[in-house]
Amino acid sequence: MRSFFITALCVRSLFASAQPASKIADKTKNMQRYNGYFTFWWDAANGKIWMLVDKFDKEFLYVHSLPAGLGSNDIGLDLGLIGGSRIVSFNKVGKKLLLVQPNYSYRALSPDKNEQRAVKESFAQSTIASFVVDEDEGDKVLVDATAFFVRDAQNVADRIRLMKQGTYIFSEPRSAIYLPNTKNFPLNTEVEATITFTGGSDAGRFVTTVTPSAEAITVRMHHSFVQLPDDAYKPRRSDIRIGYFGI
Repeated sequence: MRSFFITALCVRSLFASAQPASKIADKTKNMQRYNGYFTFWWDAANGKIWMLVDKFDKEFLYVHSLPAGLGSNDIGLDLGLIGGSRIVSFNKVGKKLLLVQPNYSYRALSPDKNEQRAVKESFAQSTIASFVVDEDEGDKVLVDATAFFVRDAQNVADRIRLMKQGTYIFSEPRSAIYLPNTKNFPLNTEVEATITFTGGSDAGRFVTTVTPSAEAITVRMHHSFVQLPDDAYKPRRSDIRIGYFGI
């Protein structure tokens, strides 16, 4: 009986060791892990952010900002500029992971499900980004999110051009993740990037007076994924001591 028990344990051990390991764990084993709202890994060898997405069709807040700006008040690309805040969610379709923004400008106040569906289907949503699923484990996927973070999210080039201060284009070779301000927390994920624009043969005075070399403008852009608060908020009665607005 003892011999049979030992044999059974050996067979079980061999079977367990033959099981395939997590593909995501194997892919990221040599990378620095940042646990948090959306866990991600820093791939130092390739300068990439690999993000684990395990919340599908669950809305959260996406905000991008400009923590290091151009320095020209006239153009308006100032330090701390908030570029926009959106409610978004991840939607997995095959090997694609879509970042979708619902349209809350139009919504049904009625509890009627058919009316709610009619309003939802009558107005467009916005798919603001797409990722290729690198590893898929069913309830979670791994994607290379670097290109999403290293881009002109603040439309800096367009702002400069519209102000007639020069023609610039985003330079991917001169842009990268800015690791000192890339962090993760239980309720929010924070990623920052150094973004460079080149060109400027026609740079205007607003640009030349604030840049060391007008042919290259380097700023920083910050991205935040934030968990939405619960619905337990209770409004309070307006009081004149609150301030200059009532809401």
